[in-house]
Amino acid sequence: MNSVRERVLREIVTRLASAIAPTPVQRMPAVPVTREASPALLLFVDGDSITAHANHLVDRLLIVRLAVVARGADAFDVADQALVAAHAAMLADPNLGGLAIAVREIDCEWEFDDADSGAVALPARYEIRYRTHAIDLTQTG
Repeated sequence: MNSVRERVLREIVTRLASAIAPTPVQRMPAVPVTREASPALLLFVDGDSITAHANHLVDRLLIVRLAVVARGADAFDVADQALVAAHAAMLADPNLGGLAIAVREIDCEWEFDDADSGAVALPARYEIRYRTHAIDLTQTG
């Protein structure tokens, strides 16, 4: 069985893909998004830390970053609309089907690249609080 962390990430990808279809969701892409492949929503893991130990349980904090990449004259509108849908999907069920304790938005920022035909990247970060057993990462706590 996969770890709770991996199951959380897969649940997020599933929810995002459904919310922003037909825009593709790419998890931790290894290469930049091409002009032809945009718009796209990219999912990155910025970190996973331990926040507390209690009895045989471990509280964890997973930070994920979504980045909508769009190009063209309407890039800001496209990126904003995709992020609005992604945000709604992230917060629709803050327990992610029982895998998480809570999902919370951290921040959002705009990036514009004049050198790449008006490419816009709209990143937003979220923290996912979840709990595992101390000796079994596959079990929620």
